[in-house]
Amino acid sequence: MGQLIYDGEVLDLRVDDRALTHLQIVIVNMLRRDHRFVFSWKDDVLHGDGRSSIWLHPNVSLRFTFGGSRVPAINRSWLEDLYAAATSGAGLVLTPEPPDTSTADDSAWSQAVVPGGVPSSTAGDTE
Repeated sequence: MGQLIYDGEVLDLRVDDRALTHLQIVIVNMLRRDHRFVFSWKDDVLHGDGRSSIWLHPNVSLRFTFGGSRVPAINRSWLEDLYAAATSGAGLVLTPEPPDTSTADDSAWSQAVVPGGVPSSTAGDTE
């Protein structure tokens, strides 16, 4: 399980490393492009079963911590879904992982590079 640390504060958001890796790719690429957007998630039942949101912008300090050391294979279809959510009025929300139906001819966005500099087309080799 991984965590996101926002402006020095550990968020009450625990997600598996695979999902956090996909969120990291989307968030970092959005911020690199100087985008500002909201990121929302459902709180754990132990903490009231509500929901939380943060405003992400290029000047905020973010730290992604992962429970494991292996970088998972990247699902470009999931990246596309998450990117579409981030650019919508509702903002980024972690959605369930869809089947990867992407092809080599997909958009430049879906061909994002995974953390560590491994192209997404070869990321499956690390699993």
